[in-house]
Amino acid sequence: MSQFIQLHVLTSYPPSNLNRDDMGRPKTAVMGGVNRLRVSSQSLKRAWRTSDLFAEALGEWKGTRTKRVGREAYQQLTSKGVEAKKALEWAAAIAGQFGKLKDGKDEQEALEIEQLAHVAPEEWQRIKALTAVLAAESRAPEACELELLRHRPKAVDIALFGRMLASNPGFNVEAAAQVAHALTVHAATVDDDYFTAVDDLNQYQDDGGASHIGETGFGAGVFYLYVCINRDLLVENLQGDAELANRAIAALLEAVAKISPTGKQNSFASRAYASYILAEKGPQQPRSLAVAFLKPVNGQDQLKSAIDALTSQRDNFDEVYGTGFADSSKTMSADAGEGSLDEIIRFVTE
Repeated sequence: MSQFIQLHVLTSYPPSNLNRDDMGRPKTAVMGGVNRLRVSSQSLKRAWRTSDLFAEALGEWKGTRTKRVGREAYQQLTSKGVEAKKALEWAAAIAGQFGKLKDGKDEQEALEIEQLAHVAPEEWQRIKALTAVLAAESRAPEACELELLRHRPKAVDIALFGRMLASNPGFNVEAAAQVAHALTVHAATVDDDYFTAVDDLNQYQDDGGASHIGETGFGAGVFYLYVCINRDLLVENLQGDAELANRAIAALLEAVAKISPTGKQNSFASRAYASYILAEKGPQQPRSLAVAFLKPVNGQDQLKSAIDALTSQRDNFDEVYGTGFADSSKTMSADAGEGSLDEIIRFVTE
């Protein structure tokens, strides 16, 4: 039976617009009959895996999500003296292994694939090695040389968050980590910030008005986030490397606690660390504790009320199902000054 690590995280964000909808306003969701602010799992995962923190911990084991595999191959070929026409043809053959090529009139655009592909470091190395051979021998790639994809590439972001290749599904990777959309634990509204900008060289002799007028949405709140990691699947995805799996879990946990999405940060400086983390591990079927906030948290001390609701819901689940959902658990509370992130990391990786 798989070993699961579950993280229940409460983070308080001041006025912010971390994750925008198609109108440029903060994303929302209705839960428990009231409107909540929302940060999508896609936004969170991208912020974590592209963070400096993640790169410093796991840089050599990180993949790249891109449509530009063909462009990279083309540059490698031309830099080694391959004429442009041949380089375009050979680079297109390489890119085609990662996805369907675009029908673009522009030559460089035609080297791009239609969907983003998550490319592992070892796959980039194979591309680089192949372009070197083709340039040295001045020939097109053979079919067997174009087998560049790996079934279980050793890249932590692919192992954690999965990979989907529509044109080559045999090389898909099942995600070892599941990330929920973060929701405020209380009712929340989106407010509007009406702002103006003034021309510094305008002395108001001819025009005393603003040079720009704009409006942007924002909201604030305490967000609940749930993350579930299948540790056994993560080790399997990383070709059995348990030590690298632990490094990946530690980096992910630190990123969850410290890294905020980048949306509108220059306007709101809404970076925040997690105020509370409940970490659990064990073989039981995982479960979110989001139901703890089906009834919106009210009052002036919403963080403490949210912590109380979360722990009460966990205890109630354990009571009615007759068994704990985890073999053990550990908490950290910045609100009460109890526990530490280092202790949580040691707990989930031991």
